Amino acid sequence: MDKKDIKKRIDKLIAQIDKMRYQYHVLDQPEMDDAVYDSLTRELKDLEDKYPDLKSETSPLLRIGGKPLDKFIKVSHKMRQWSLQDAFTFEEIQEWEERLIKILDKEGIKEKLDYSCEIKIDGLKIVLTYKNGIFVQGATRGDGKIGENVTAQLKTIQSVPLKLNKEIDITVIGEAWLNKDYLKDINKLREANGKQPFANSRNAAAGSIRQLDPKITAERRLDSYIYDIDNIVGEFPVNQIKELEFLKKLGFRTNEEYKHCLSLKDVEKIYKIWDKKRDKQVYGIDGLVIKVNSKKMQDLLGFTGKAPRWAIAYKFSPEKVTTQVLDIKVQVGRVGTLTPVAILKPVAVSGSIVSRATLHNQDEIDRMDIRIGDTVVIQKAGDIIPDVVKVLTDLRSGKEKKFRIPSKCSICNSDIIKPEGEVNHYCSNKKCFAIEKEQISHFVSRPAFNIEGLGPRIIEQLINEGLIQDAADLFTLEEGDLKPLERFADKSASNLITSIAGAKTINLSNFILSLGIRHVGSETAITLADHFGSLDKIQEADIEELINIQDIGDIVAQSIFDWFRDDLKRRFLKKLFKSGIKVKKQKAVGGGIFDDKTFVLTGSLQSMPREEAKARIRSLGGKISSSVSSRTDYLIAGEDPGSKYIKAEKLNIEILEEKDFLKMIK
Repeated sequence: MDKKDIKKRIDKLIAQIDKMRYQYHVLDQPEMDDAVYDSLTRELKDLEDKYPDLKSETSPLLRIGGKPLDKFIKVSHKMRQWSLQDAFTFEEIQEWEERLIKILDKEGIKEKLDYSCEIKIDGLKIVLTYKNGIFVQGATRGDGKIGENVTAQLKTIQSVPLKLNKEIDITVIGEAWLNKDYLKDINKLREANGKQPFANSRNAAAGSIRQLDPKITAERRLDSYIYDIDNIVGEFPVNQIKELEFLKKLGFRTNEEYKHCLSLKDVEKIYKIWDKKRDKQVYGIDGLVIKVNSKKMQDLLGFTGKAPRWAIAYKFSPEKVTTQVLDIKVQVGRVGTLTPVAILKPVAVSGSIVSRATLHNQDEIDRMDIRIGDTVVIQKAGDIIPDVVKVLTDLRSGKEKKFRIPSKCSICNSDIIKPEGEVNHYCSNKKCFAIEKEQISHFVSRPAFNIEGLGPRIIEQLINEGLIQDAADLFTLEEGDLKPLERFADKSASNLITSIAGAKTINLSNFILSLGIRHVGSETAITLADHFGSLDKIQEADIEELINIQDIGDIVAQSIFDWFRDDLKRRFLKKLFKSGIKVKKQKAVGGGIFDDKTFVLTGSLQSMPREEAKARIRSLGGKISSSVSSRTDYLIAGEDPGSKYIKAEKLNIEILEEKDFLKMIK
């Protein structure tokens, strides 16, 4: 980009961030997550740092918060309320420490730095003032200089003391927050009354405190943690750890999870621990707050124009971030499905750097109006490839390009077709190289034959060398075929042949999955294996028998029926069995406590992986279904359950919390 384009980008970022700030801080109606706001702000900061001559006087980086609502009385803070600078990587934390050491060196200070490490609660910042130990005023941060008087509202919070354990003049800083379980209850009630649910705990806490009627605030059952002294008449504690201990003695609730860290290595250990368990607390957490422990050092380090130098927020990788679509490519799947994939400007999300996101199909691209060059919001769950969840159209420059699925396959140049009634496009050539490669990759994957050492590059190499044409050829390979190939030595060739030989005996459900039958995933494969018990019976089944199996509808039944009657597929099976494949019959599971009971799972389980829970249910005679229906006996609800929960309630299906399920299987 030239400087003219960069200036346009900066102006558009400023307008977008200010729009989001206004929706959040003034209207209490955020349209996007805080992580999106953080991501855009970081991009703006990077551009302003790189091009200081393009900084704008209206940049949101010059402000801290939003304009107070006029419906509350405005109050001036005696001490300015600062925000914290953010870091998302350990390298940024190390750079922060290096800056501090340089400043202290100039002051002649050579002491080693130590830190307090505190949980960053995702709530609403509150400022509490006490005279002679009596609570006289509560305020919000506002724009940092002027906040809102919410004394009556904060008095309803049980953990905010109305009288301290000592007669003292003091102003303290803390966080008001809402229990996640209470948030669920509040949102259910709001939805029942036709109101928009709160986006998160922080939004709910802000909305609760900004109620003119304190009775409504009281109903929300807010809580608080106090973590800093803003102003005090008397001696200030010598360090941050002592400060937290002092606040607790005065009668404030402090978060007990703080740690004294002698080095940044200690900080990083704590960060990794909390990154894994951040979702298991009753309050929202979005990172750690790292502070130089010594008050003397804090005073020497001072403040920048926007934040204290001696503190930093070490934030967890956000689940949602913004980035740009650099290009859109098309991938060909194992059944010929064309999947458009966004090539992204690399960005950190959920603990990893991602550069691709699935766009699903052309209909989805058209629905969201995603264009090459767009700024988009992406989200990632676990290790799954991210999704694009929103396009920030206000940031368009006019140079963005629309995308259409091509008419010819980029791999084999065959026609692309779109069957009537389907959303996907397909390569019409069943012998397309990309399809064959993906089919073999699926065949050897862990849920299927689980052959170690056969990655995509090795499979491609074997196809290119003419050693295999399909998955059945793998079982005819010998060490001598592999040793001459690049990447193979005597040991690696021997290991792969041993791995292939060890996979020749396979469970029926894994075998069905390995075949790559369209619409047949892991759960359907298990259902078929449980129902029929042997491959012969599946091959002989007619359409009517297949349709009558629970969770197998018309389309899936037709796909299974057609697969086993395709001449090419029959020859492939014959070739497999000739190579020595043995499929173990499925043993009927019965006599367990879940005999003939059907379960559906929703949400995240904390005690075990979902697949383990399914295996436990099956071992006790139960069946697993992917969808809720009148034939469902139990819904197991983990954290953040989805629409299945609502449907189960409507159908009066028994809902088991995770703890109830654990009691049953014990």
